[in-house]
Amino acid sequence: MIRNFFIYLAVIFAGILFFASMVLFAIPVFQESTIVLPSLRAEQNTDGKEFIGKEELENQISTFQAKLDKYTPTDAYIIINTSDNKFFLYKGKELIRQGLCSTGKNERLINTGKKGKKEYVFYTPQGVMKVMGKQKNPVWAKPDWAFIEEGLPIPPAGHASRFESGTLGAYKLNLANLNGKSDGYMIHGTIYKRFMGQNVTHGCVRLGDEDLEFVFNTLVIGSKVYIY
Repeated sequence: MIRNFFIYLAVIFAGILFFASMVLFAIPVFQESTIVLPSLRAEQNTDGKEFIGKEELENQISTFQAKLDKYTPTDAYIIINTSDNKFFLYKGKELIRQGLCSTGKNERLINTGKKGKKEYVFYTPQGVMKVMGKQKNPVWAKPDWAFIEEGLPIPPAGHASRFESGTLGAYKLNLANLNGKSDGYMIHGTIYKRFMGQNVTHGCVRLGDEDLEFVFNTLVIGSKVYIY
């Protein structure tokens, strides 16, 4: 009887550790919150060894779950895993779609020109962002680094060579941090579908055509984007 009781405690405690690690490291939606893991209060046996009582353990699990429920968004949001290049689209607690994506290639481009040395870092920023704009059939306004990377001269602002149709796919979602500051990062489509699931972008998040359409139609202005 006593042996079974301690086995039961061990299983519950292992469950707490697994659940806590998922929250802190695998699901960045909760990293935005101020959740603090509850301190497990220990009791003592007559021999002085500490243990956690069954009732106390269950109470603390219940308290922890209530905090998680409080900070889980009730509307749609998306989670981007830049290590595995996968996305997870949620509506409240329900996972409604998941699949492959492509994120930043984590490389640097250094250009030394007449205006001096300039460095570009191609990575996907991690943290909590939000959708600040949505557009169908977007036209890509090519930045300076796109020409530098191809070994081409940089045209003046507004030059026709800067604008390309189709490169971003059928939809794009512009991203900004929670203060509204945007550095040009987007969720968009791609003509390089063979690279889906790889770290190949200049910082934006690329999705396949069907996934992009679903995400575009699900997320709204202000929807959270959690990137880790």
